[in-house]
Amino acid sequence: MGINLSKGQRIDLTKTNPGLTRAIIGLGWDTNRYAGGSFDLDASAFLADESGKCKQDSDFIFYNQLQHPSGGVEHTGDNRTGEGDGDDEQILIDFSKVPSHVHRIAIAVTIHDAEARNQNFGQVSNAFARVVNEDNGEEILRFDLGEDFSVETAVVICELYRHNQEWKFNAIGSGFSGGLAALCQNFGLEV
Repeated sequence: MGINLSKGQRIDLTKTNPGLTRAIIGLGWDTNRYAGGSFDLDASAFLADESGKCKQDSDFIFYNQLQHPSGGVEHTGDNRTGEGDGDDEQILIDFSKVPSHVHRIAIAVTIHDAEARNQNFGQVSNAFARVVNEDNGEEILRFDLGEDFSVETAVVICELYRHNQEWKFNAIGSGFSGGLAALCQNFGLEV
């Protein structure tokens, strides 16, 4: 069992887990039964430079662009229902392949067509992110998002960032209105 983090906490990943080169970022959620309708939540990763911006469109990994050209970040595919236990979507990171211009990998979840469906993160519960060592299947840490959201349609759940040649994890939990388009603009991408 890994370490449970609270919003705002940071932890070393590669320094305290020697030999960690490949990690699975597992993301999961449930939708409240009373919310009605079907929800399609989508995980994405933004590979940002020191200024917090993506240099090019290929630095944005999501359901229509599953792999970074470097092979350092890969989305395993879109889960359109979120049914069942465990991870609903996963993002694989190979730290040895992440390009040197990338200093942060922000992991976000958005609600597809949230405005049209009148949906928001106030209707989502049990959302979490966890980091698993891909080589041995061991869970290193878990961050339960909590239910502090009402009108937000996108959430940056966490980020992995480079510090002195090591990778660290930051439990963020920051909500955005405006869905995926707002997130893309935040990371310097044109929609």
